[in-house]
Amino acid sequence: MAESAVAIRALAAADLPAYKSLRDEMLFAHPEAFTSDAAEEVVKEPADYLQRLGLDRRERGHFVLGAWRGERLVGAVGLERDRRRKGRHIGHVVGMMVRPEARRQGVGRALLDGLIGEARRTEGMELLTLTVTAGNSAAVGLYETSGFTRYGLLVRAIRLANGRYHDKLHMVLTL
Repeated sequence: MAESAVAIRALAAADLPAYKSLRDEMLFAHPEAFTSDAAEEVVKEPADYLQRLGLDRRERGHFVLGAWRGERLVGAVGLERDRRRKGRHIGHVVGMMVRPEARRQGVGRALLDGLIGEARRTEGMELLTLTVTAGNSAAVGLYETSGFTRYGLLVRAIRLANGRYHDKLHMVLTL
């Protein structure tokens, strides 16, 4: 059976319940992949994520893209842009998430391509940065084939409740 098409679009305030549901699911399923802690985040309300959408900003470059299969949000990724003048040329890719049933179907690639395309259309945006758990070879491969290069490693960047540590790889893309 062929998978149905995925639509990529910027999230709106009405999409926040679906975003929170996806986020909570991913934080619990993959604690090593996110700096945010599932137990701390699950108690938040969908409206607590409103600022991530960048709706209060005049300048572009701060948003969350969602991947929709029909009415179901199957993936998301965000771009955060500093408000300060000296850092406005850099966008930070955050919160790449794809539900298990949508993986290995090009959803992550479509989200990342959409984000990079929007960043390139954003006046003054010159660089994109991200961090990724060093052992996540699928994600690292996706970012590298999209043009990101490694520039550092923060060892023991994430400490899980079980005492295990995970390193974060730092990557950059010049637009």
